[in-house]
Amino acid sequence: MTHSATTESRRARRAAPSEGRRKSPRGKRRWGRIVLLTLLVLLLAAGGTVYWLYSSLDGNIKDVDLDKTIGDNRPEKLPTSGQNILVLGSDSRAGANAALDAGNVAGARSDTALVMHIPEGRTRAVAVSIPRDTLVSRPACTKTDGTEVRSAERVMFNSIYSQVGAACVVKTVEQMSGVRMDHYVEIDFAGFKGLVDAIGGVTVKVEQDIHDSSSGLNLTAGTHRLDGTRSLQFVRTRHGVGDSSDLGRIGLQQQFMVALLAEIKKQDLLGSPTKTYKIADELTTALTTDSDLASLTKLADFGRSLNGVDPSRMETIMLPVAYDKVDPNRVVAVEPQATQLWKAIRSDSAIPESAKKSPATGG
Repeated sequence: MTHSATTESRRARRAAPSEGRRKSPRGKRRWGRIVLLTLLVLLLAAGGTVYWLYSSLDGNIKDVDLDKTIGDNRPEKLPTSGQNILVLGSDSRAGANAALDAGNVAGARSDTALVMHIPEGRTRAVAVSIPRDTLVSRPACTKTDGTEVRSAERVMFNSIYSQVGAACVVKTVEQMSGVRMDHYVEIDFAGFKGLVDAIGGVTVKVEQDIHDSSSGLNLTAGTHRLDGTRSLQFVRTRHGVGDSSDLGRIGLQQQFMVALLAEIKKQDLLGSPTKTYKIADELTTALTTDSDLASLTKLADFGRSLNGVDPSRMETIMLPVAYDKVDPNRVVAVEPQATQLWKAIRSDSAIPESAKKSPATGG
């Protein structure tokens, strides 16, 4: 063999291992992880909570065009960098939700309603719960199919969602508060359960035993780790706490919200792409937002702006209400506390202690 042929043979042998390494399963797995991490493009922080979301989930998010549906008859935007977000939990029993409660029930209602106020600086938050049994003045609204619905008095707040739709709930909250909602976020029954299960449960501490035959929740006083099913029972329990009204469970809902945000924030989601994808899939499938948030890119930008909010600094307040004089099973906003509360939020100022006290407590 000539010297030239020998040299070429050696070169070929040196090249062979390199090609083998490029085709090795280990190399493919490493490359797969790099691709997966690259595709986790969304950083969504709600009250300091961090999610990395897979970019292909963008199409899961449903949206409501508030500007088109409500029109221009809305309060002015906050003249600061603060934000106001209406968060609704829908109690629809349709589809996957039917198995989670009492079976198929027509329509849906806003089972939970929170006005989240993020003051200028975005390092803290205030959550104002609106009792579902509150009697309100519903403004004239337009349904998504274009049907006009006249205004009405003494309408139960949680019925507006099923009667007229999400945009009318936003319009009603804006009319009663004078506060412009910058964004709208809704999550349904099945999505809530799936999200809790995806993060491995949420830890809560209860001060006294809870036994609610209606929701099925039975907890002894102390600390408990709740899965998705028991978490739903926890936030829906009303007969096992206080006076068995909606007011009693608002405290449980607020407690759980803070615990949920804290749980997600402390988890190393970036370190577990599989878990991250599962959480993202559950969340985006169940999520409905206003049109300005209905994409992963927009959610990412908004989320990053809230990354400094610490759940432990979130203040939870119930809209001050009193039992209705005509129907004691319903409540109405009480004055001057309600006006003081909404004024503080409109001006991005501290909420007076008097505005945090409600004659009807549900205790």
